[in-house]
Amino acid sequence: MHDPMRVQSVEKAFRVLGAFDAMRPSLSLTQLAAAIELDKSATQRFAHTLTMLGYLSKDPTTKRFALTVKTLDLGYRFIRTNALVERARPYLLHISNTTEETVNLTVLDGAEVVFVSRMAGRHVINADIVVGMRSPAYCSAPGIAMLARLPPEEAVAILDSTERHPITPNTVWRMDGLRDKLRLTAARGYATAFEEMHHGDLSVAAAIVDAHGRPIGAINIATLRSRTTPEAAEQTYMPMVVDAARAISRS
Repeated sequence: MHDPMRVQSVEKAFRVLGAFDAMRPSLSLTQLAAAIELDKSATQRFAHTLTMLGYLSKDPTTKRFALTVKTLDLGYRFIRTNALVERARPYLLHISNTTEETVNLTVLDGAEVVFVSRMAGRHVINADIVVGMRSPAYCSAPGIAMLARLPPEEAVAILDSTERHPITPNTVWRMDGLRDKLRLTAARGYATAFEEMHHGDLSVAAAIVDAHGRPIGAINIATLRSRTTPEAAEQTYMPMVVDAARAISRS
């Protein structure tokens, strides 16, 4: 649908920045043009402008483009200005200090959860998880916790919009199983995910909601199966995440 307020050049500039990832840390002009589906001439102008602004670098020998450290500025500004992150920080810190486990604050973006704050405990489960990373919502405790606070038809539509597959033998990925999990989570007020995304990973989460009861985030505690059982993790950590989520919601 045509939007007269939409500035296409801004959209294309962000498409250039979004073309880079772990699989494509640097791109030639030809590769960049193919990735963002623009002709080389237009791509060159956008890449040149972003290089002049400091968001891209260009290797003088290979002529390949890459993101610069300046691209972190946008993420930093989000973290320092987002009210949810600020409200949740003391709760995350308290839980992390109390349990010595890793505590995360995530938000729902489409069918994915995005890590927006993280307090790593003594027993870090996945050292490669950093703020800004994304994970599928369907197989994560915070994802299910947030989806369960949406109207059922809205949650199902979100799950239907993404490709689902079993990441581990324990992954709940078929729609019937996910519907059951959403109903259970909505009834008891928290979600669990035991080795659904990573072997040995146990996670308990509760959703943070706004004044209308819609999810705006989730807090979860992550631990290792080598340290505890799923039953013990649920019994111990459920009250912590539920109480913290309620307190942040009220604030």
